[in-house]
Amino acid sequence: MKNRVLIVSPHFPPINAADHQRIRMALPYFQEFGWKVTVLCVDPNLIEGIHDPNLVLTVPENIEIIQSSAISPQLSRKFRLGNLAFRSIPSLIKATAKYFEKNHFDLVYFSNTVFLTMVLGRYWLYKYKVPYILDFQDPWLSDYYDRTNTKPPGGKLKYAAVQSFAKILEPFTLHKASHITSVSPDYPQTLRQRYPWLTSEQFTVLPFGAPAKDFEILPTLNLDNKIFDPNDGNQHWVYVGRGGDDMSFSINALFSAIQKHRQRDLETWQKVKIHFIGTKYSIFDNSKPIEAIANSYNLSDIVTEYPQRIPYFEALKVLTDSHGILIIGSDDQGYSASKVYPCILSRKPILAILHQNSLVVNVIESCKAGQVVTFSNPITENIVETLTPKLLWLLSQSQSPEVTTDWQAFEPYTAKSMTHQLCAIFDNYVS
Repeated sequence: MKNRVLIVSPHFPPINAADHQRIRMALPYFQEFGWKVTVLCVDPNLIEGIHDPNLVLTVPENIEIIQSSAISPQLSRKFRLGNLAFRSIPSLIKATAKYFEKNHFDLVYFSNTVFLTMVLGRYWLYKYKVPYILDFQDPWLSDYYDRTNTKPPGGKLKYAAVQSFAKILEPFTLHKASHITSVSPDYPQTLRQRYPWLTSEQFTVLPFGAPAKDFEILPTLNLDNKIFDPNDGNQHWVYVGRGGDDMSFSINALFSAIQKHRQRDLETWQKVKIHFIGTKYSIFDNSKPIEAIANSYNLSDIVTEYPQRIPYFEALKVLTDSHGILIIGSDDQGYSASKVYPCILSRKPILAILHQNSLVVNVIESCKAGQVVTFSNPITENIVETLTPKLLWLLSQSQSPEVTTDWQAFEPYTAKSMTHQLCAIFDNYVS
């Protein structure tokens, strides 16, 4: 008889959201490793965001899905309250009550960034004696924006309110958690410093798994590339992912290096087009700060920013149609860019600019998947001279790409391998 786990992932297909990536990648393999999965999510019609109906194709038919209701965003925004947790927690409790009453679950796993939902772990543990495990994909309580004096997503007032709740609810939730998985080694270190009663045995650093199955599905979807024409004679480089002030060092270094080389060799850059796609969190924000930075370096004819996110499979199509891929890293050393795996699986030349302590550096270098430029202190460092030869490498590769990825070295990063490790954690706490 298989053990049963309830996975709490409010944003779930067809919602195009990064915080269900770990679970969506793992779903095909849970049964093989002895676990029957039920996913708890919110009705996608009640979630603001990009919908991609093709994501549903990646969910195995044997996965049980519980969809809860929520207060509609149209109603809640009249009171300036859009947070999904506030809108959905009562409904999440109601939707699962009969399952818990029948001892349907052996374990609960919270894998999302809607952090307030994690408090339900304490509730279900107290009422039904079901242990829970937390997955930290991002920091819940963070001093990053105060420490760096940068503007947080949603503005300072909203972020301050969220962090006020986090100061109370993070320790309350962690105190009874059986285990914590984390995409970055920085998060366990920070949490143990903050809460000395946590032990190293309670943590496992577990990056997301690589979505190989998605690339098997991609050619069957016959999707159009709405960003650029890969056959128009230009070299199209792409960055797909969020922007933010914490990436300004990497972006400025990139544009400065291009500007300096372009001044010496204008012809080389005449057919290069760089596309930044899905850089904004909010569907209501259409500003283009990366384009503004590019303009300051006289690169407006090269750089185009598309602030709104595009459906997941359309993003994969853009990556596979590109001639070169950029991975822009944060100056926060704990930031772990899960987008590295789709970039590698796209089989295109990669140039990454990353903090030297980022896990992504080791992934790219160990698999020989591309070139990496690292930094440690964005305040004092200048990486332009280091970056220039890497740009020339990308220029040569995007004209005649040669994939050198070591796929055997890449195997430990696959979704199946990561799911095996996750299920071993589950087994330990159920036994």
